[in-house]
Amino acid sequence: MGTGRSEGSEYIVRVSKREMVAALLPLQEHWLPLSNLDLLLPPVDVGVFFCYKKPAATRSGDDADNLCGFESMVRVLKRSLAQALVSHYAFAGEVVPNLVGEPEILCNNGGVCFVEAFAEVDLKDLNLYNPDETIEGKLVPQRKHGVLAVQATQLKCGGLVVACTFDHRIADAYSANMFLVSWAEMAQSKPITVMPSFRRSLLNPRHPGSIHPSFDDMYVPITTLAPPKDPEPDADYLISRIYYITADQLNRLQSLASTSGCRRTKLQCFSAFLWKMIAKCAIIKNMDKKVTKLGIVVDGRTRLSEGDKHKASLMGSYFGNVLSIPYGAKQVSEINEKPLDWVADEVHKLLEGAVTKEHFLGLIDWVEAHRPVPGLAKIYYNGSEDGPALVVSSGQQFPVSKVDFGWGKPAFGSYHFPWEGDAGYVMPMPSPAGNGDWVVYMHLFKGQLELIEAEAAQVFRPLTSNYLGFD
Repeated sequence: MGTGRSEGSEYIVRVSKREMVAALLPLQEHWLPLSNLDLLLPPVDVGVFFCYKKPAATRSGDDADNLCGFESMVRVLKRSLAQALVSHYAFAGEVVPNLVGEPEILCNNGGVCFVEAFAEVDLKDLNLYNPDETIEGKLVPQRKHGVLAVQATQLKCGGLVVACTFDHRIADAYSANMFLVSWAEMAQSKPITVMPSFRRSLLNPRHPGSIHPSFDDMYVPITTLAPPKDPEPDADYLISRIYYITADQLNRLQSLASTSGCRRTKLQCFSAFLWKMIAKCAIIKNMDKKVTKLGIVVDGRTRLSEGDKHKASLMGSYFGNVLSIPYGAKQVSEINEKPLDWVADEVHKLLEGAVTKEHFLGLIDWVEAHRPVPGLAKIYYNGSEDGPALVVSSGQQFPVSKVDFGWGKPAFGSYHFPWEGDAGYVMPMPSPAGNGDWVVYMHLFKGQLELIEAEAAQVFRPLTSNYLGFD
């Protein structure tokens, strides 16, 4: 049971049932190794949640009818989950260390913990702008064992929240999206559009390997990292917020950041604008001589299959992590003083070397050269001598409109990733309105978000029930 604040009032979440949901068909127990790119991920969990309005079929009737509606929806969720786990069997297993201490997946069909709950709150009163209070520990489940946990929460108004938490070492956002769409397709008795592939040989290292020296600037063996220090009593701390950005503002940012004659992508322009805001906050804290870093998450599926149509098809269905996080490092004062188009050019430059087949092949080789010692993206670990660091992920493929289990498309959906790293994390996603707006999950330091809200309120607007049409 958890409590959360919504519009100034607390609400209670009562768990009514927990059970394990296994794949519908018996599966042969086997071990599935992680790929070299999986091994770059620390043991962190990622959450994702979807909010549904009260289904039209139960909008008239008493509380008993609403309860029956929830029970019916839960049955659909469990049945289709059991069907989806047949093909996505890694999510029904558990992570176990092998003889050299590296994690592997024991595909034993141990199942997924499925939680049923009731929240004493209406959908329109959920303060989604502040997910730390309304989502964390209440509507998104904690993963205590296995690879995946699911929670279905009935709201007082008859709405529903479906949430998942998964081990990031097993799946990236692309893989999770594949699973979510397949789950929804099973719920509606549709064939799975994309059958997942676990063919690890697609990410085998080369022999001999070829590793560019730049990888030692981007990634680091964890044995070389200093132990984390306890924060000072008055130190700033990371918090989560969700905003929306209108299509007009995104177009404006793109115009402002593309004045050098080269039209940059919206993600590059958005990242440049955010980097400048982070630098400005550091200036206020007298950190102008320190170095600030910006990393962009890059998916390597299309890069690894360059020029090979067959491999492109295989990589398009590959389930696992195929990510790299190239980053740029500049002095805080330089990012603060330079115009937006210059910063956008720097964002473009940091991506240029990582959007190639050779980059991902080299990264696979780098991991192989350091095994069994795990590696980590350097930007995750931001030492005390460094300035602010920020990672921007691209969630534009987030399939919010496709996660329809049979009672309508979600009114809202978002990733929830309050990691405990030293760097901030930002995930822009398409708005469920489908109008070109973005919904942006931001996990940054409190002081940074306060400055952004004070000086960029026209860009970052707090997510409200009114914007989402919950009223």
